[in-house]
Amino acid sequence: MAAKTPKEIAAIAAARGTEKAALPWDKALVSGFLGGAYIAFAGLLAITVSAGLDPQTWGTLPTFFTGTVFTLGLVLVVIAGAELLTGNMALLPLALYERKIRLPGVARNFSMVLIGNFLGSIFVAYFLSVKTGILTAELPLARLGTIATGKGVTEDSAQIFLRAVGCNWLVCLAIWMAFAAEDVGGKILAIFFPIMGFVAMGFDHVVANMFFLPAAIFAGVPDIGWGDALHNFVFALLGNLVGGAVFVAGTYWYLYGRDRHDPAAQAEPEAGAEAGGPSPASPSRDRA
Repeated sequence: MAAKTPKEIAAIAAARGTEKAALPWDKALVSGFLGGAYIAFAGLLAITVSAGLDPQTWGTLPTFFTGTVFTLGLVLVVIAGAELLTGNMALLPLALYERKIRLPGVARNFSMVLIGNFLGSIFVAYFLSVKTGILTAELPLARLGTIATGKGVTEDSAQIFLRAVGCNWLVCLAIWMAFAAEDVGGKILAIFFPIMGFVAMGFDHVVANMFFLPAAIFAGVPDIGWGDALHNFVFALLGNLVGGAVFVAGTYWYLYGRDRHDPAAQAEPEAGAEAGGPSPASPSRDRA
């Protein structure tokens, strides 16, 4: 199976971040809506699959099953095409570090995609999860309550933040490795393990939580309100940003990206071309 090198991935990722920064606000909003809905579909599937699995019997396997099916969300985002804030938290900062874009472009994309992700998530939570009766059935409601209570009530601010750092480190690595694959099957395989891992370990993904916590509120799960949801969103957002912008974009820019802007390398055309990886046309053909 053919695969791109890490240096080539870095070039592709920076080019994708540049493209995303130039995305018109309306397309970012609509694509963000799709991204939020896709993650919400994955959350809904994860609840229905793991509902009724008593931890006294199954131990920690329900979280493994939850993570396994939750991979659907990022598969839909990457293969079908959508904007997801957490993935953009690595791609746009990388392009920013390489001076391909400016901070206002990053802020504009993040803002529109965040709004779109939230709208898509709560649309699925309210209309397709609660109003359909899927999450108000006894077993799914109990599973939803367990997940939402953990994220909205049990975890404190520091725990949410640190879990969110670990989460988006893995999410952005999933997207990063998907760039390495040349075919759909390879991209899905690259996505599967990091996403399964972060969910099974109980990390916090701000867009996923935009589904779980509002769904719990809409379904009437006791002792969870919008204040709890907002508290989680804020610290999950900050942690996700650090996980993507520092631990993925920052480290790989240091390893591969900054060399493309070294004055000595720019003075030597052959060395500069080699460090630059694939031609500018190559990244635009990669849909991951």
